[in-house]
Amino acid sequence: MDAFDYELPDERIAYTPTGNRSDSKLLVWDQSIIAETQYKDIARFIPSNHCLFFNNSKVIAARILFDKNSSQADSIIPSEQSNSRQNKIEIFCLEPTAAYTPVQLAMQATNKVQWKCLVGGAKKWKAPFLEKQLQYDQATIHLVARKIAQEEGHFIIEFSWDHPTIVFSEIIALVGQIPLPPYIQRAANETDKDRYQTTYAIAEGSVAAPTAGLHFDKEVFNTLNAKGIDQKFITLHVGAGTFMPVKVEDFHDHLMHAEFIDVDLQTIEYLASTKNKIVAVGTTSLRTLESLYWLAVKIKQQPAIDAHELNLLQWDAYTLDAHHLSAQEAMHYLSTWMLQNKLSSLIASTQLMVKPGYRFKICNGLVTNFHQPKSTLLLIIAAIAGEQWKTVYQHALTHEYRFLSYGDGCLFWINHG
Repeated sequence: MDAFDYELPDERIAYTPTGNRSDSKLLVWDQSIIAETQYKDIARFIPSNHCLFFNNSKVIAARILFDKNSSQADSIIPSEQSNSRQNKIEIFCLEPTAAYTPVQLAMQATNKVQWKCLVGGAKKWKAPFLEKQLQYDQATIHLVARKIAQEEGHFIIEFSWDHPTIVFSEIIALVGQIPLPPYIQRAANETDKDRYQTTYAIAEGSVAAPTAGLHFDKEVFNTLNAKGIDQKFITLHVGAGTFMPVKVEDFHDHLMHAEFIDVDLQTIEYLASTKNKIVAVGTTSLRTLESLYWLAVKIKQQPAIDAHELNLLQWDAYTLDAHHLSAQEAMHYLSTWMLQNKLSSLIASTQLMVKPGYRFKICNGLVTNFHQPKSTLLLIIAAIAGEQWKTVYQHALTHEYRFLSYGDGCLFWINHG
């Protein structure tokens, strides 16, 4: 990982968003830096025979604060957001347990649900349970959190509430906070509620934003439409693993966290038939699209595989024999299999690690932010640009581009030669 390190000064990190989404700067790279522009002009650099793929996952209010002494109900009041966290226990919802998977099932759960969670201040949790009282539509709801088990790196927390028609997505909308990246050491504010979501986010389930899409507003979509550039939407629910630093010297020893993807049949049929070139908006979109190819290869080799047990492991893309299967052939096979299994959407987990040496199967371009040093996201950039990633990043640093989630970005073209 030392080969993927660089010095990131604090003043280059964007801790707040720009005034307008599409005012963020955009670097364009095609085997060398060919242009500097803004997101509002991105359509100028994308030919009309292309399609942009966006991740429409929506960030959930995954951080929930309880009073550490909540043996009696603790009412939510506006001032709590600014109170000291010294006497608080923070529960960070990572992903639902297997019984409540996929994430849509957990978000629509009534009465109770179980999640894998990080617990800030776990040693302060002395009571058998934590509780709050919430006000919703003139009704008082009693929310309870219980520790069910402690597993490696997380707790199993059961949330229960006493309103029969309120679902969990409504509960966390009432009580939770948007989970900003850990390097942003401040509480989420009203601006973050809007700007740490993409304008097209609809599928609840992420604990971090697919940040490349934060720059796309109505103005940008209008320019794309005017040029006849297609747009499609897929889903990868971003897990907390996106925040996890690579702590090993060799990235081959790093464990990628599994994340769920959800792609409908019509989109896969589009990929099977289109002659347009594919541009992924964000590394999550890229990993979803590339995972589809390898899932198709996996299904082709195991036609009887149970759709509920479909997953792509970290190194499958490097060990599966694709038999020179083209992207369109793979997508045609995948859509046929879905029809045979009466599936309107493909829901699967992926741990795909894209690293230097990876051969891209579906994507011809990537729109993405500037990523943290020694991160798995930077490995994706190196897989596209090789050693030139250093030139791109040094240029961005020298020319005062803003880095990380709220920062500027780059359009990389992928050379399949």
